Amino acid sequence: MSGRSTTLRAAADVVLGRQRAPQHDSGPNMVPYLRAANVKDGVLDLTDVKEMNFAPSEQQTFSLRPGDVLITEGSGSISAVGASAVWRGEINGVVCFQNTLLRLRPRDDRADGRFLEWWARSAFGSGVFASIASGANIYHISAERVRALPIELPPLEEQRRIADFLDAETARIDRLAAARDAQLFVLEERELAVIGHMLSGGATSQGGMPTDWPWLPHIPANWSIGPVYAYYSTELGKMLNPERASGEKLRPYLRNANVHWYEINTADMAYMHFEADEVRRYSVAPGDLLVCEGGAGVAEAAVWDGRIEECYFQKSLHRVRQSSEVPVEWLMYWLRFAKACGVFDASGNLATIPHLTGEQLRQYRIPIPRDGRSRIRETSRKIRDMAKARTLLNTAQKRLSERRQALITAAVTGQFDVSTASGRNVTDGVSA
Repeated sequence: MSGRSTTLRAAADVVLGRQRAPQHDSGPNMVPYLRAANVKDGVLDLTDVKEMNFAPSEQQTFSLRPGDVLITEGSGSISAVGASAVWRGEINGVVCFQNTLLRLRPRDDRADGRFLEWWARSAFGSGVFASIASGANIYHISAERVRALPIELPPLEEQRRIADFLDAETARIDRLAAARDAQLFVLEERELAVIGHMLSGGATSQGGMPTDWPWLPHIPANWSIGPVYAYYSTELGKMLNPERASGEKLRPYLRNANVHWYEINTADMAYMHFEADEVRRYSVAPGDLLVCEGGAGVAEAAVWDGRIEECYFQKSLHRVRQSSEVPVEWLMYWLRFAKACGVFDASGNLATIPHLTGEQLRQYRIPIPRDGRSRIRETSRKIRDMAKARTLLNTAQKRLSERRQALITAAVTGQFDVSTASGRNVTDGVSA
């Protein structure tokens, strides 16, 4: 790539948006504005656009024009700061931006806006923006630090060729990724169908017993329905506080961050003090089912395999133990199916963080099979096979994402000539 090395200030005007303040919440000049929450990596999310009062003179300074590049200036996550997207005039009329965003506007005779768009995507994906971020709880990159970032600035015509190339090649990669997403969706639907068939015993209206559940309308006539408490014992974990997180005899414990559907990740264990009389109440044993009590993963569940000899659980988890002939895996699969069908949406406090309280869990009514163990074995085998396929697809998606980012950075920094590059060779050959 022929061109010159310079700083971003030579290629674009970099402006920080207008600060939000209570006095701007109303007024005669209310206009929509964009903020960090509206900007994802390469995508504008306009589902929630707020309004603020901008005086006419402020509208001149902070309004957006099609082709402006918006960059998140601050974020609570170092991995999110610097995400960028392009404003293309999706909302009619005047639209402004807030000081959680930076606006890059190309200088007419030096930079092409689409090239700057790809440069910003490269700076985010390759960690350049993260490298200049500062702060503790909120990370900022600041307009001045962004202006000082180096940029390889080829002639305008070459910038446009690079943008055309990346538009075409990333669209091809996106089509491949979308096809794999569709395959993952089909796998999830198949998994739920397998679980639903197990929980229903394959029963239909012909000879089946009605349940009054629209999401599982029939079960075999010789099955029954009963509350969770009649077949399992449940216990909520120990409350964490600063005093209990220190001491001489700290023990590892599980929390909801460790529990996902069908698996428990112990790579990141936390530690807490447990008194001698708390061992029985808060310890976990092989075969215990652990269920997330709240958060985005509410109701996710997995069976503990005893990989840590002495292990406990915190209040964000329920421990479920078998107290009848019905294995805990039956409840685990019921939770998976019920959550997918929206059973917990009505009972959870969705205005804040959804919760599955101990009383709610105990009171839910579930189908009780005659031959649960054999049905669980068959369902588990099928789900393990699907999990292998899902792992392969997720690995392929990760590689596509890495190659996409490597391609963007290589093209923007002039590591190859886009006018002679073969799309297939470049996409497959660039090292992530």
